[in-house]
Amino acid sequence: MAEPIRVTVVRGGTVESEHRVHAVAVRNGELVASAGDPSLVTFMRSSAKPIQALPLARARVDLDDRDLAIASASHLADEAQLAAVRALLAKAPATEDDLECGPEGDPPSRLNHNCSGKHAGMLALCRANDWPTQDYRLPAHPCQEAMLAEVASLAGAGGMPTAIDGCGVVTFALSLEVMARIFQRFEQAEGGQSVAAAMRAHPELIRGPRALDTNLMQALPGWIAKGGAEGLLCAASAEGLGLVLKVEDGTNRALRPALGSLLETLGLDGSAFAAVPIRNSRGEVVGELAAVEKSLHRPVDSC
Repeated sequence: MAEPIRVTVVRGGTVESEHRVHAVAVRNGELVASAGDPSLVTFMRSSAKPIQALPLARARVDLDDRDLAIASASHLADEAQLAAVRALLAKAPATEDDLECGPEGDPPSRLNHNCSGKHAGMLALCRANDWPTQDYRLPAHPCQEAMLAEVASLAGAGGMPTAIDGCGVVTFALSLEVMARIFQRFEQAEGGQSVAAAMRAHPELIRGPRALDTNLMQALPGWIAKGGAEGLLCAASAEGLGLVLKVEDGTNRALRPALGSLLETLGLDGSAFAAVPIRNSRGEVVGELAAVEKSLHRPVDSC
């Protein structure tokens, strides 16, 4: 097993911090590159949102790309993103008061919560199936049971550990290799092409202008990507290459240079995700955040 990708913060020639990043690449169901432990189990967190949007895509033919994109998003509550959430709520139909995520932002509101699009999508799914909307976030509700079944189907296994996510719904624990396989086969699932097309059409809704998942989709046409809390990124190319990166200490800043390292190892253009300059309050470059070694393992005859 190869060592994790090392991402260091260097200031004035001295290493100030170091992050270890586990990385997995899967093609046609087979592991083609890895760093660290492909069997590492962690929670998918918000990286599961595109999968959680699949039942919605199948149940609601009245939804457009913007609706499915915001249902898959971890938005930053900008004007366009909030407008998309409101539009999805109107189609559900539901109101902000029906959202069961907690309030965020200034002033705090449920609409401002970064998961409000996903929650609006869950309400729309409940309406389509005549399920009660109250307590849709709870594990025993048919909505969350549907989410669990969707992830289990794509993972090819049941009995996965679950917990409660930051927004109050169920989240799922899987190995990095299984997550990569889920994203690699995502568009083969019923509704997967619709959700993927929506994400590609509206990458700016998925997170925001400086976010890694949004930037990856903008830099690499045909890809889908979704970040998750605690330093997780899942992505897939239109050709069926699935990638997962997980920062061991949960720090998101290490993902960008680690992604560049992984892409270059796979023979892809990772130049948009190279070293990140560190600036002081005067805007002066005083250091950099960078992957310091190529430590990925490629199985023989894997590609």
